[in-house]
Amino acid sequence: MSGAAEKGSTTTKTPGDFLKSIRGRPVVVKLNSGVDYRGILACLDGYMNIAMEQTEEYVNGQLKNKYGDAFIRGNNVLYISTSKRTLADGA
Repeated sequence: MSGAAEKGSTTTKTPGDFLKSIRGRPVVVKLNSGVDYRGILACLDGYMNIAMEQTEEYVNGQLKNKYGDAFIRGNNVLYISTSKRTLADGA
């Protein structure tokens, strides 16, 4: 019975596939501390170390800083999500 269910899914997306597909797109990176970083995902490695461009730092939902480039160490990352907003506001 479980074999039939496995045959039905011919294409399985892995987390690695997702991360490759969002490079160059706007993302939200949530840290363990609760701080959000929003910007363009430039690159990341197997340790989840992240390089971002046009980065904005949000603390408690409020914009605190804007950075050109930002580098985030992977062990601080809680999650990465695609952003629905555009970053064309004054860039």
